[in-house]
Amino acid sequence: MVYEGWKSSSGPASGELPVGRIAPGEQVCYSLLMRLKSAIWVAAYLRRCQSEGVFGAVRRRGAEEAGAVFVKIALLDGNAILYTPAPQSAYDDSRPVERVFAASPPQPVEERKIEERLVKEISFDPDVWIVEIEDKAGRHFLDLVKT
Repeated sequence: MVYEGWKSSSGPASGELPVGRIAPGEQVCYSLLMRLKSAIWVAAYLRRCQSEGVFGAVRRRGAEEAGAVFVKIALLDGNAILYTPAPQSAYDDSRPVERVFAASPPQPVEERKIEERLVKEISFDPDVWIVEIEDKAGRHFLDLVKT
């Protein structure tokens, strides 16, 4: 990305947006890594599910810009799988801004247990998003952490 007319006082490594004037004609290049807002990501994810014939809905709307997103896959047999944001250490260095998820736990469990976990997550962070998908086959369409 090229900014004309402004430059950072502390340089591109600081991660700050450009501040201060630069000389006319001088260009300063910055590589800013920006993550999609949670609201936009959730809307796109639900559209993806819908395009595959899978029903999904927002159960809890979190922080518009940066709320963590939890995805519950209801298997319609009393069991479910919860996909949580992957830890920062699991992100791929070549694509650090993409959302990556991990199943927690990795196998289906009773929906009651998933609901208990979600209540704890909400009490810990009131800005979380909860998206629920209903699919007997357990399809999720998420990028999963590589193990």
